[in-house]
Amino acid sequence: MLRNTKVMNRFDLTQRLVAKLKDEAVVGGIGFSNFDLWASSGGQRLENFYMLGSMGLAVPIALGVAIAQPQRKVFALEGDGSLLMQLGCLTTVAAQAPKNLAIIVWDNGMYAITGGQATPAAQAGTDIVAIARGAGIAQSAWASDEAEFEALVDQSLAGDGPWLIAARIDSERAVKQTPRDPVLHRQRFMQGMGVRGA
Repeated sequence: MLRNTKVMNRFDLTQRLVAKLKDEAVVGGIGFSNFDLWASSGGQRLENFYMLGSMGLAVPIALGVAIAQPQRKVFALEGDGSLLMQLGCLTTVAAQAPKNLAIIVWDNGMYAITGGQATPAAQAGTDIVAIARGAGIAQSAWASDEAEFEALVDQSLAGDGPWLIAARIDSERAVKQTPRDPVLHRQRFMQGMGVRGA
């Protein structure tokens, strides 16, 4: 059952996550998820991958990175609407059981970047964490406030996953937009992952 969680600010939470990172990979889903990731790191963090126009694929891409680089922690930042497009990825994550993968779901109950339309899950009262647990990701939890969000991130950094952390967030627009240059993002991420030189 959906917990009575505080509505938090996505950009603030993204900044809190980025402040804890060293060489961890982060895959930002389309729209505000990756816009905030870009702004939080000043566009300088090579270990970030910014998805452009691939709704629902942050978790599958992050899973691939986690499998390819099992020594590196990997985070997927995904909106609730995008995750609904690829719910099957949760069962794949559970089956593969990558110890180094953490999924963060920003849940505002809407497709924010396309005009704020309510997601079907919001209309039906769907609980993303309950779905993840039902799919087999046992370490799935709602962050009730900022302190618990940070504690859950710390646990995912220190322990074995897979993890799913869900946060209820507001509908604030992003402060800055990611440059729409997919070749640049791919090349920089490959450099950050150590598979291509500068």
